[in-house]
This record gives sequence, C-alpha cells and structure tokens, in this order.
Amino acid sequence: MPVLPSCLLEPLWDQFAALLPQHVDTHPLGCHNPRIPDRVVFEHVIAALVHGSGYERIATARCSDRTIRRRVTYWAQLGIAEQVHALALEAYDRVIGLFLDELSVDGCITKAPSGGEKAGRSPVDRGKQGLKRSVASDGRGIPLGIVSAGANRHDSPLLGPTLEAAKSQVGRLPERVNVNLDRGYDSAKSRAMLDELGFTGEIARKGVPAPIQAGKRWVVERTHSWMNAYGKLRRCTEKSGKTVDFYLHLAAALVTLRMLIRRATTLYRWDTRPTTRRLK
Repeated sequence: MPVLPSCLLEPLWDQFAALLPQHVDTHPLGCHNPRIPDRVVFEHVIAALVHGSGYERIATARCSDRTIRRRVTYWAQLGIAEQVHALALEAYDRVIGLFLDELSVDGCITKAPSGGEKAGRSPVDRGKQGLKRSVASDGRGIPLGIVSAGANRHDSPLLGPTLEAAKSQVGRLPERVNVNLDRGYDSAKSRAMLDELGFTGEIARKGVPAPIQAGKRWVVERTHSWMNAYGKLRRCTEKSGKTVDFYLHLAAALVTLRMLIRRATTLYRWDTRPTTRRLK
C-alpha cells in the first residue's frame, strides 16, 4: 500500500527524476548485481520520511537498507531535495500565487536521539539530543526557507539565515516585506537584522500574554504542525547534516505540493483531480 496518494507521489517523482544525473556504470568487469532503479529507492525513502522508521525496517527484497542509505547520501550531496522544493514553490506561485508581503518565522524543536552534526542538548527534553528547525513561511503558511541547527540554539540568531534561505528558494521578494515574529525574537539584534535586510517587523513583546498579541504568525506554527506529520522529522536519526536538510526540504516540497493541489481543486479542473481534500 503506498504511503502517499498518487496525486502527490507522481508529480514529486517526475521533478525529482528530472534532476537526477544519468548513472554511468564504471564497474571494470560489468558482472555485479544490477543496479536498483531510482524509482524503487525513492519509494522506500518516502516511506522512511512518512513513517520515520529505520532503513532496516522499511527494506524489502527489492531494495536493501544499505542501498537506501547510500542513495540518500548521494542525493543529499547533490542537493536534489532543495531543488525540488524550489520547483514546488515556483509551481505554487505560478498557479496560486505566494503571499510574500507577510512572512512569519519561528523555530521548532524535535528529537534527535542519535545525535549528529545538527544535534544539540534540548532545553525542553531533559537535555537529550534534539534538532531545531527554523522555518520562514509566506502569509498562508507555505514553507519558504528552512535552516537546521542544534536544539540548544536560540531562535534569534537563526532569523537572518532563515530569511536568506527564503530569499534563495523564492528568487525574489517584494520591496515591502513585513516579518511576524514571537517574543523569542524581541531583541535589538533581531530588529537590526530586519533593518539591514530592508524588512519591517511585527514582534511580540516580552511580558505580554500571547493571546493579546497573537498577530499573523500563527501560520508558521501551522506549517510546523504539517511538517511534524512526517515521522522522520519528529524523530530524526540521521547524523549527517546534509541528510537532515534533505529530509527537511523533501517534507517542505510535499507540504507545498499538497497545498497547491488543495487550492487548485477549487479553481481548476483536470482529469486526475483528487475527489477529496484530505490528501493523506
């Protein structure tokens, strides 16, 4: 049984496969086992992303855990997931339109029991190893820029890299951009960073109850909720920083694609249009 509906899996694979370089067999004798097709490995990678299981648990007779691990490492080094995420954002902007006048940035701490390059002591999990992802979303919650760091990193120093990542993924931003932030960014450094980038900021003040100044940043909290639906992000066991970013951007591409289909069903008609809005 597929872990994703075909309306999500097929367009994602089409763009993913188009970015893969052509494989050249360099074995001197040419007598080794035939290479596992990329599509087979890709389906196992999606299963690992959705369920969060180890490669040994999702391996089958068609694809071993070592093959999955080697191929993920190779794809992460190529930056395929980042490119797929950028293509998904481009498609969403062309069909629906990104709301870039209002951006929201926030961090989210998840588990990283195996440690690794991007892990750190979690302040909310008794000092265990954890991962923090800082996400910038547009006004409707579409993830734009993603930065990963240790769970012990404060949100404020990650603001600049996250906005720069959003810039690089989208390619351009309007002249006037307002950034919505929670009280964790209430500092002179955050305001100086926004001024340096030419952005205005709506930052919640410390000491004021949250319901009174909730503002427009709730969309990025919803984005974190969407991304936490993927098991590999809730409990990341990857040690390589590039592999961690690979899964983060792959999940962001799926979130963007799911929102694109949901919004497009009310505006357009096509032969393979899904009959339900619940794209699990």
